[in-house]
Amino acid sequence: MDGGPSQQVVQPTDPDVDLHVPAQRWELRRAPAMVLGVIATGGAIGACARYGASLLWPDPAGAFPWTTLSVNTVGCALIGLLMVVITEVPAVHPLTRPFLGTGVLGGFTTFSTYAVDAQRLVDGEHPGHALAYLALSMVSALGAVWASVAATRRLIVRWVR
Repeated sequence: MDGGPSQQVVQPTDPDVDLHVPAQRWELRRAPAMVLGVIATGGAIGACARYGASLLWPDPAGAFPWTTLSVNTVGCALIGLLMVVITEVPAVHPLTRPFLGTGVLGGFTTFSTYAVDAQRLVDGEHPGHALAYLALSMVSALGAVWASVAATRRLIVRWVR
């Protein structure tokens, strides 16, 4: 399918979709407007949840950004759980990943604020805190994904028995 004059090259919605797997070919048939709609709706929900967390647990100016660190860690744990469920549970709706993964959890986690928070710590003459925040955020985010993937796989194995 190299896109000659009579052929149209169709790209999958998700770049990691393997079109050689028949179960994943539905990506080519679904309406892009529906996918964008569920992503936008999920993104609004996730962003509102993140904003709510910042209102419930505000970090004072110049203080260590615990709220952003917590939101990103929880969001990454939920992403790990979601990815296991959508890849290992066959009855998951095809719009689950765009809605929850890209939309809700993409809107909830905030790595742009992570960068701004680090810059604010540096600007406030706390470069050590900024470095600790950058490192702790990455370690906790990756650790949360790993732990939630491992725990979810164990739960699914027990549930299937």
